[in-house]
Amino acid sequence: QVQLVESGGGLVQPGGSLRLSCAASGSIFNINTMGWYRQAFGKQRELVASITNTGRANYGDSIKGRFAISSSRDNAKHTLFLQMNSLKPEDTAVYYCNVQGRGSWGGSFDSWGQGTQVTVSS
Repeated sequence: QVQLVESGGGLVQPGGSLRLSCAASGSIFNINTMGWYRQAFGKQRELVASITNTGRANYGDSIKGRFAISSSRDNAKHTLFLQMNSLKPEDTAVYYCNVQGRGSWGGSFDSWGQGTQVTVSS
Protein backbone atom coordinates (compact mmCIF):
# COMPACT_ATOMS: atom_id res chain seq x y z
CA GLN A 1 0.00 0.00 0.00
CA VAL A 2 1.13 3.51 -0.82
CA GLN A 3 -0.35 6.48 1.02
CA LEU A 4 -0.34 10.07 -0.23
CA VAL A 5 -1.15 12.99 2.04
CA GLU A 6 -1.52 16.43 0.48
CA SER A 7 -1.44 19.80 2.20
CA GLY A 8 -1.02 23.49 1.47
CA GLY A 9 -4.16 24.46 -0.43
CA GLY A 10 -6.34 27.39 0.47
CA LEU A 11 -7.65 30.79 -0.55
CA VAL A 12 -5.23 33.33 -1.98
CA GLN A 13 -5.60 36.64 -3.78
CA PRO A 14 -4.60 37.02 -7.44
CA GLY A 15 -0.85 37.50 -7.71
CA GLY A 16 -0.24 35.61 -4.50
CA SER A 17 1.65 32.39 -3.80
CA LEU A 18 0.98 28.99 -2.32
CA ARG A 19 3.10 25.90 -1.74
CA LEU A 20 1.55 22.46 -2.00
CA SER A 21 3.09 19.38 -0.42
CA CYS A 22 2.44 15.68 -0.95
CA ALA A 23 3.97 13.09 1.34
CA ALA A 24 4.21 9.57 -0.06
CA SER A 25 4.85 6.65 2.26
CA GLY A 26 4.21 2.93 2.53
CA SER A 27 5.48 -0.08 0.63
CA ILE A 28 7.54 1.87 -1.90
CA PHE A 29 10.51 0.21 -3.58
CA ASN A 30 11.20 3.05 -5.96
CA ILE A 31 9.43 5.97 -7.59
CA ASN A 32 9.56 6.70 -11.31
CA THR A 33 7.46 9.84 -11.59
CA MET A 34 5.68 12.23 -9.24
CA GLY A 35 3.30 14.85 -10.47
CA TRP A 36 0.57 17.38 -9.80
CA TYR A 37 -2.70 17.47 -11.69
CA ARG A 38 -5.65 19.77 -11.28
CA GLN A 39 -9.32 19.71 -12.08
CA ALA A 40 -11.41 22.83 -12.25
CA PHE A 41 -15.17 22.69 -11.88
CA GLY A 42 -16.73 21.33 -15.06
CA LYS A 43 -13.38 20.64 -16.72
CA GLN A 44 -11.18 17.61 -17.27
CA ARG A 45 -8.22 16.83 -15.05
CA GLU A 46 -5.01 18.24 -16.53
CA LEU A 47 -1.31 17.91 -15.88
CA VAL A 48 0.22 20.80 -13.97
CA ALA A 49 3.76 19.52 -13.55
CA SER A 50 5.67 16.27 -13.15
CA ILE A 51 9.17 15.25 -12.16
CA THR A 52 11.04 12.02 -12.80
CA ASN A 53 13.42 10.16 -10.50
CA THR A 54 16.29 11.72 -12.46
CA GLY A 55 15.00 15.22 -11.71
CA ARG A 56 13.61 16.00 -15.14
CA ALA A 57 10.61 18.32 -14.83
CA ASN A 58 7.73 18.79 -17.23
CA TYR A 59 5.19 21.62 -17.01
CA GLY A 60 1.78 22.28 -18.45
CA ASP A 61 1.68 25.22 -20.87
CA SER A 62 -0.70 27.29 -18.76
CA ILE A 63 1.62 27.48 -15.75
CA LYS A 64 5.10 27.64 -17.27
CA GLY A 65 7.27 30.23 -15.61
CA ARG A 66 4.94 30.60 -12.62
CA PHE A 67 5.03 27.20 -10.89
CA ALA A 68 8.00 25.07 -9.83
CA ILE A 69 7.94 21.38 -8.94
CA SER A 70 10.49 19.72 -6.67
CA SER A 71 10.86 16.64 -4.55
CA SER A 72 12.80 15.37 -1.57
CA ARG A 73 13.40 12.09 0.19
CA ASP A 74 13.91 11.39 3.88
CA ASN A 75 14.41 7.67 4.42
CA ALA A 76 11.12 6.00 3.56
CA LYS A 77 9.16 9.20 3.01
CA HIS A 78 9.09 10.90 -0.35
CA THR A 79 7.73 14.43 -0.52
CA LEU A 80 6.58 16.31 -3.59
CA PHE A 81 6.23 20.10 -3.65
CA LEU A 82 4.58 22.59 -5.96
CA GLN A 83 5.51 26.24 -5.50
CA MET A 84 2.84 28.34 -7.14
CA ASN A 85 3.56 32.02 -7.78
CA SER A 86 1.67 34.77 -9.60
CA LEU A 87 -1.56 32.89 -9.10
CA LYS A 88 -4.52 33.72 -11.32
CA PRO A 89 -8.24 33.10 -10.86
CA GLU A 90 -8.03 30.48 -13.61
CA ASP A 91 -5.66 28.47 -11.39
CA THR A 92 -8.61 27.75 -9.12
CA ALA A 93 -9.07 23.99 -9.00
CA VAL A 94 -8.66 20.87 -6.90
CA TYR A 95 -5.00 19.85 -7.09
CA TYR A 96 -4.13 16.16 -6.98
CA CYS A 97 -0.81 14.49 -6.29
CA ASN A 98 0.11 11.44 -8.37
CA VAL A 99 2.96 9.00 -7.75
CA GLN A 100 3.99 6.11 -9.99
CA GLY A 101 6.58 3.51 -9.18
CA ARG A 102 7.28 0.00 -8.00
CA GLY A 103 6.11 -1.40 -4.69
CA SER A 104 8.09 -3.53 -2.32
CA TRP A 105 5.76 -6.39 -3.21
CA GLY A 106 7.19 -6.39 -6.73
CA GLY A 107 4.32 -4.84 -8.63
CA SER A 108 3.85 -1.33 -9.95
CA PHE A 109 1.61 1.30 -8.43
CA ASP A 110 -0.10 4.46 -9.64
CA SER A 111 -1.47 6.31 -6.61
CA TRP A 112 -3.50 9.50 -6.22
CA GLY A 113 -3.90 11.84 -3.31
CA GLN A 114 -7.27 12.98 -2.00
CA GLY A 115 -6.95 16.42 -3.55
CA THR A 116 -6.52 19.88 -2.08
CA GLN A 117 -8.58 22.91 -3.04
CA VAL A 118 -6.82 26.01 -4.34
CA THR A 119 -9.00 29.08 -4.77
CA VAL A 120 -7.64 32.29 -6.27
CA SER A 121 -10.01 35.16 -5.69
CA SER A 122 -10.08 38.73 -4.45
